[in-house]
Amino acid sequence: MDVVSLLWQRVGKVRALAVLALVAALAGGLVVANWDSGKPVEPVNAAADAALPRASSSSSSGSPSAAASSTEAQSKAQDAASAAAAQAKAAEDAARKKKEEEASRTTTRTLGPPTYPIPAVCDVYKAKSDNKWRGCGLTMAAGFGFDQMSPCLEKLWDKESHWTTTAKNQSSGAYGIAQALPGSKMASIASDWSWNPETQIKWGLSYIKGRYKTPCAAWSHSQSTGWY
Repeated sequence: MDVVSLLWQRVGKVRALAVLALVAALAGGLVVANWDSGKPVEPVNAAADAALPRASSSSSSGSPSAAASSTEAQSKAQDAASAAAAQAKAAEDAARKKKEEEASRTTTRTLGPPTYPIPAVCDVYKAKSDNKWRGCGLTMAAGFGFDQMSPCLEKLWDKESHWTTTAKNQSSGAYGIAQALPGSKMASIASDWSWNPETQIKWGLSYIKGRYKTPCAAWSHSQSTGWY
Protein backbone atom coordinates (compact mmCIF):
# COMPACT_ATOMS: atom_id res chain seq x y z
CA MET A 1 0.00 0.00 0.00
CA ASP A 2 1.45 3.35 -0.87
CA VAL A 3 1.74 6.28 1.50
CA VAL A 4 -1.12 8.31 -0.06
CA SER A 5 -3.64 5.51 0.35
CA LEU A 6 -2.59 5.04 3.96
CA LEU A 7 -3.13 8.73 4.75
CA TRP A 8 -6.61 8.72 3.18
CA GLN A 9 -7.62 5.74 5.27
CA ARG A 10 -6.53 7.43 8.46
CA VAL A 11 -8.29 10.66 7.58
CA GLY A 12 -11.48 8.69 6.89
CA LYS A 13 -11.36 7.05 10.30
CA VAL A 14 -10.86 10.41 12.04
CA ARG A 15 -13.84 11.94 10.19
CA ALA A 16 -16.01 8.95 11.06
CA LEU A 17 -15.13 9.30 14.74
CA ALA A 18 -15.86 13.05 14.63
CA VAL A 19 -19.27 12.44 13.06
CA LEU A 20 -20.14 9.84 15.70
CA ALA A 21 -19.09 12.22 18.49
CA LEU A 22 -21.27 14.99 16.99
CA VAL A 23 -24.31 12.72 16.71
CA ALA A 24 -23.90 11.68 20.33
CA ALA A 25 -23.68 15.31 21.41
CA LEU A 26 -26.85 16.20 19.49
CA ALA A 27 -28.74 13.28 21.03
CA GLY A 28 -27.80 14.41 24.56
CA GLY A 29 -28.87 18.00 23.89
CA LEU A 30 -25.40 19.31 24.65
CA VAL A 31 -24.60 21.32 21.56
CA VAL A 32 -26.03 22.39 18.26
CA ALA A 33 -23.62 23.16 15.48
CA ASN A 34 -24.17 26.09 13.22
CA TRP A 35 -23.18 24.56 9.94
CA ASP A 36 -23.11 27.88 8.19
CA SER A 37 -20.67 29.58 10.53
CA GLY A 38 -19.16 26.58 12.21
CA LYS A 39 -19.79 28.19 15.62
CA PRO A 40 -21.69 26.45 18.46
CA VAL A 41 -25.00 27.95 19.77
CA GLU A 42 -26.90 27.62 23.04
CA PRO A 43 -27.78 24.04 24.00
CA VAL A 44 -31.36 22.97 23.42
CA ASN A 45 -33.00 21.26 26.40
CA ALA A 46 -36.80 21.05 26.21
CA ALA A 47 -37.23 20.05 29.87
CA ALA A 48 -35.15 22.96 31.18
CA ASP A 49 -36.81 25.40 28.81
CA ALA A 50 -40.27 24.39 30.08
CA ALA A 51 -39.19 25.02 33.66
CA LEU A 52 -38.35 28.68 32.98
CA PRO A 53 -40.86 31.18 34.57
CA ARG A 54 -43.33 32.78 32.19
CA ALA A 55 -44.87 36.24 32.60
CA SER A 56 -48.51 36.09 33.57
CA SER A 57 -50.85 36.98 30.75
CA SER A 58 -53.32 38.57 33.12
CA SER A 59 -52.73 41.62 35.29
CA SER A 60 -52.95 41.24 39.07
CA SER A 61 -55.31 44.20 39.15
CA GLY A 62 -57.92 42.10 37.43
CA SER A 63 -57.91 39.33 40.05
CA PRO A 64 -61.03 38.63 42.16
CA SER A 65 -59.26 39.76 45.34
CA ALA A 66 -58.38 43.12 43.80
CA ALA A 67 -61.99 43.63 42.65
CA ALA A 68 -63.27 42.80 46.15
CA SER A 69 -60.84 45.29 47.71
CA SER A 70 -62.01 48.00 45.31
CA THR A 71 -65.68 47.33 46.15
CA GLU A 72 -64.97 47.44 49.88
CA ALA A 73 -63.10 50.72 49.50
CA GLN A 74 -66.02 52.25 47.60
CA SER A 75 -68.47 51.07 50.27
CA LYS A 76 -66.36 52.59 53.04
CA ALA A 77 -66.13 55.85 51.13
CA GLN A 78 -69.90 55.97 50.71
CA ASP A 79 -70.45 55.23 54.42
CA ALA A 80 -68.03 57.99 55.37
CA ALA A 81 -69.79 60.45 53.05
CA SER A 82 -73.20 59.55 54.52
CA ALA A 83 -71.92 59.98 58.07
CA ALA A 84 -70.41 63.36 57.20
CA ALA A 85 -73.70 64.50 55.62
CA ALA A 86 -75.66 63.41 58.72
CA GLN A 87 -73.26 65.29 61.00
CA ALA A 88 -73.50 68.39 58.83
CA LYS A 89 -77.31 68.28 58.93
CA ALA A 90 -77.33 67.81 62.71
CA ALA A 91 -74.99 70.77 63.12
CA GLU A 92 -77.16 72.86 60.80
CA ASP A 93 -80.33 71.96 62.74
CA ALA A 94 -78.65 72.76 66.07
CA ALA A 95 -77.43 76.12 64.76
CA ARG A 96 -80.89 77.00 63.43
CA LYS A 97 -82.54 76.05 66.73
CA LYS A 98 -80.01 78.10 68.68
CA LYS A 99 -80.60 81.08 66.41
CA GLU A 100 -84.37 80.83 66.91
CA GLU A 101 -84.00 80.64 70.68
CA GLU A 102 -81.62 83.61 70.73
CA ALA A 103 -84.04 85.60 68.59
CA SER A 104 -86.84 84.73 70.97
CA ARG A 105 -84.82 85.78 74.01
CA THR A 106 -83.77 89.09 72.49
CA THR A 107 -87.33 90.08 71.57
CA THR A 108 -88.51 93.11 73.54
CA ARG A 109 -90.39 91.68 76.50
CA THR A 110 -93.15 94.18 76.72
CA LEU A 111 -96.63 92.72 77.11
CA GLY A 112 -99.24 95.32 76.29
CA PRO A 113 -102.96 95.23 77.00
CA PRO A 114 -104.96 92.40 75.41
CA THR A 115 -105.90 92.96 71.75
CA TYR A 116 -108.89 90.60 72.11
CA PRO A 117 -111.99 90.93 74.24
CA ILE A 118 -111.91 89.40 77.70
CA PRO A 119 -115.42 88.75 79.03
CA ALA A 120 -116.27 90.03 82.49
CA VAL A 121 -116.70 86.44 83.67
CA CYS A 122 -112.93 86.09 83.39
CA ASP A 123 -112.32 88.86 85.92
CA VAL A 124 -112.28 86.22 88.66
CA TYR A 125 -108.72 85.46 87.53
CA LYS A 126 -107.36 89.00 87.78
CA ALA A 127 -106.51 88.62 91.40
CA LYS A 128 -105.06 85.13 90.86
CA SER A 129 -102.85 85.56 87.80
CA ASP A 130 -102.57 87.87 84.84
CA ASN A 131 -101.68 84.85 82.73
CA LYS A 132 -104.86 83.06 83.76
CA TRP A 133 -106.92 86.18 83.07
CA ARG A 134 -105.50 86.49 79.59
CA GLY A 135 -105.80 82.71 79.18
CA CYS A 136 -109.50 82.85 80.00
CA GLY A 137 -110.07 85.50 77.33
CA LEU A 138 -108.05 83.53 74.74
CA THR A 139 -109.91 80.32 75.61
CA MET A 140 -113.24 81.92 74.89
CA ALA A 141 -111.85 83.67 71.79
CA ALA A 142 -110.85 80.20 70.55
CA GLY A 143 -114.49 79.13 70.69
CA PHE A 144 -114.58 77.37 74.06
CA GLY A 145 -117.01 78.26 76.82
CA PHE A 146 -116.14 79.40 80.32
CA ASP A 147 -117.02 75.88 81.47
CA GLN A 148 -113.85 74.66 79.71
CA MET A 149 -111.66 77.20 81.50
CA SER A 150 -112.57 77.04 85.16
CA PRO A 151 -112.95 73.34 85.88
CA CYS A 152 -110.52 72.04 83.24
CA LEU A 153 -107.90 74.24 81.57
CA GLU A 154 -107.00 76.09 84.76
CA LYS A 155 -106.40 72.79 86.57
CA LEU A 156 -104.56 71.22 83.62
CA TRP A 157 -101.98 73.98 83.35
CA ASP A 158 -101.75 74.40 87.12
CA LYS A 159 -100.55 70.81 87.13
CA GLU A 160 -98.25 71.21 84.13
CA SER A 161 -96.56 74.56 84.84
CA HIS A 162 -98.51 76.65 87.37
CA TRP A 163 -99.15 78.92 84.36
CA THR A 164 -95.48 79.99 84.37
CA THR A 165 -94.00 81.01 81.03
CA THR A 166 -90.47 79.85 81.88
CA ALA A 167 -91.45 76.49 83.43
CA LYS A 168 -89.21 73.72 82.16
CA ASN A 169 -89.41 69.98 82.77
CA GLN A 170 -85.86 68.93 83.65
CA SER A 171 -86.33 65.34 82.46
CA SER A 172 -88.19 65.86 79.18
CA GLY A 173 -87.31 69.44 78.31
CA ALA A 174 -90.98 70.46 77.89
CA TYR A 175 -91.31 74.23 78.20
CA GLY A 176 -93.78 76.99 78.98
CA ILE A 177 -97.35 77.21 80.25
CA ALA A 178 -98.58 74.42 77.99
CA GLN A 179 -95.33 72.42 78.30
CA ALA A 180 -94.56 72.22 74.59
CA LEU A 181 -91.99 69.59 73.67
CA PRO A 182 -89.73 71.01 72.45
CA GLY A 183 -90.53 74.57 73.39
CA SER A 184 -89.49 75.81 69.94
CA LYS A 185 -92.69 74.27 68.53
CA MET A 186 -94.45 77.41 69.78
CA ALA A 187 -92.49 79.45 67.23
CA SER A 188 -95.28 78.46 64.82
CA ILE A 189 -97.36 81.10 66.64
CA ALA A 190 -94.73 83.82 67.15
CA SER A 191 -90.99 84.26 67.71
CA ASP A 192 -91.53 85.49 71.29
CA TRP A 193 -92.64 82.02 72.40
CA SER A 194 -90.03 81.75 75.17
CA TRP A 195 -91.58 84.47 77.34
CA ASN A 196 -94.94 85.70 75.99
CA PRO A 197 -97.85 84.02 77.81
CA GLU A 198 -100.30 84.85 75.02
CA THR A 199 -98.14 83.09 72.42
CA GLN A 200 -97.82 80.05 74.67
CA ILE A 201 -101.54 79.93 75.49
CA LYS A 202 -102.52 80.23 71.83
CA TRP A 203 -100.22 77.34 70.95
CA GLY A 204 -101.51 75.25 73.87
CA LEU A 205 -105.15 75.78 72.90
CA SER A 206 -104.38 74.87 69.29
CA TYR A 207 -102.62 71.68 70.46
CA ILE A 208 -105.56 70.72 72.70
CA LYS A 209 -108.13 71.38 69.98
CA GLY A 210 -106.22 69.26 67.46
CA ARG A 211 -105.53 66.33 69.81
CA TYR A 212 -108.37 66.27 72.37
CA LYS A 213 -111.03 68.60 70.94
CA THR A 214 -111.65 70.34 74.28
CA PRO A 215 -109.68 71.35 77.40
CA CYS A 216 -111.90 69.14 79.55
CA ALA A 217 -111.08 66.10 77.39
CA ALA A 218 -107.36 66.93 77.74
CA TRP A 219 -107.75 67.28 81.51
CA SER A 220 -109.55 63.93 81.71
CA HIS A 221 -106.73 62.26 79.77
CA SER A 222 -104.14 63.86 82.05
CA GLN A 223 -105.92 62.58 85.14
CA SER A 224 -105.98 59.00 83.82
CA THR A 225 -102.46 58.83 82.35
CA GLY A 226 -100.48 61.59 84.10
CA TRP A 227 -99.79 63.49 80.86
CA TYR A 228 -101.65 65.08 77.94
